[in-house]
Amino acid sequence: MKKKTLSHLDSTGAARIVDVGAKPVQKRFASASATLHCRPATIRLLKKSALPKGDVLATARIAGIQAAKQTAALIPLCHTLLIDSVTVDFSVSATSVQILTSVSIHGKTGVEMEALTAASIAALTLYDMMKAVDTDMHITDLRVLTKIKI
Repeated sequence: MKKKTLSHLDSTGAARIVDVGAKPVQKRFASASATLHCRPATIRLLKKSALPKGDVLATARIAGIQAAKQTAALIPLCHTLLIDSVTVDFSVSATSVQILTSVSIHGKTGVEMEALTAASIAALTLYDMMKAVDTDMHITDLRVLTKIKI
């Protein structure tokens, strides 16, 4: 069996960014999600737009988009990518907010880290903006949903 080498390490074991220069440019897409669990009373305030910090979903959407664009600055060995599109959507239930993100590019490497970063920062932004009314919130299930080359 052929030994698999780690692509983020050079021959001496030092960290490096992967060389994607020889890879073809392709349309790439990834989606991710995270869930913020809240008290039912917090969700009621959210639905009535009655939280003290204003429109938390709009702010979290912008934060998620910004985060996707800044992924390479946050995660040391990620490539800087020219993003074609980012979406951040929310599904609100009686006790949680599910964050759903998608990112697409025309590039040489995948965008799952950008989708995950968008979901996590959107969740953290919601947490930050609602923590004054709910100290029991918690974030779970951060994960990649889809990663494809087209």
